[in-house]
Amino acid sequence: MLYRYFDSPIGQLLLAGDGEGLEIIGFPQGKGKVSIGTDWEPRSNGFLDAELQLAEYFAGKRRSFDLNLAPQGTEFQLAVLAALQTIPYGETRSYLDIAIQIGRPKAVRAVGAANGRNPLPIVIPCHRVIGADGSLTGFGGGLESKLSLLQLEGVQVPEALQASLF
Repeated sequence: MLYRYFDSPIGQLLLAGDGEGLEIIGFPQGKGKVSIGTDWEPRSNGFLDAELQLAEYFAGKRRSFDLNLAPQGTEFQLAVLAALQTIPYGETRSYLDIAIQIGRPKAVRAVGAANGRNPLPIVIPCHRVIGADGSLTGFGGGLESKLSLLQLEGVQVPEALQASLF
């Protein structure tokens, strides 16, 4: 696995993949933190397209990504990841919405688990999935990062909800 780091407004992100496609975006903290494997190789010039597009996204100049992605997962997890990619910039969906979209309306918890295992957050926008009651719920990079990403995209998050995060 090849890797490099990217400095972003929400912390240093780990970009990793096989050289053909981006497989992992890891957060600097939280449950989305990814540890480098002993057999991984640093690539200072790897994943330049991903770095450029992420920089454009964080600068508010990019609303979607055009990258060669290589996410790993079960058939169900990959179906959830595909559904996440249909959520437009600046919009949110509930876990139930995603479950219905993939034809498994009773699999809300499984959708939540698959969403939580998203190996390519931000690019596959799991931050756009919220609770049915409008709560932000979990996020691999932490709720503060999720709030930052949603605000970057212009999603209106109630102040009371924001205050409860800190």
